[in-house]
Order: sequence, then C-alpha cells, then structure tokens
Amino acid sequence: MARHEVKSPIPGTFYRKPAPDQPPFAEIGQSVAKGDTVGLVEVMKTFHEVKADADGMIVGFPVADSDPVMAGQTIVELD
Repeated sequence: MARHEVKSPIPGTFYRKPAPDQPPFAEIGQSVAKGDTVGLVEVMKTFHEVKADADGMIVGFPVADSDPVMAGQTIVELD
C-alpha cells in the first residue's frame, strides 16, 4: 500500500491528545479508518478535530505533540 499523508486543514498548534491527562487519539502501529480522529489543531482557543481521510496504519507523526503547524503540513503518515 502506498504512503498517505494526513495534512493539517488550518494553521495552529497540533495536539495528539484530547486533554493533557488523557491518552493520544492514535499511536504508531495503530490501524485507523477514514473519519477516525487522529489529532487536534488549536487556533485561538478553538480546537478542530483532524480526521483520517483514508484507511491505513499509522507509521509516523512528523510533527510532535504541541508543535506549531501550517495549513497543508503533514501531521500523520499512513501506510
């Protein structure tokens, strides 16, 4: 299967967890289905869910938790 990139829809701060004391939405090696939430992007105290736009297995997060992201930047890699 070809590598697929899930990209940030907006600029902001990327978060892998719904809250600091909760587990990440997804982990490397985990299978996800199209529509599954894989992270959040926060901009001006508003949180936007980032959903997988394809089925696959997560092989990487090129962006670390709480790093700034730009619109169109890859945040999750699927195989």
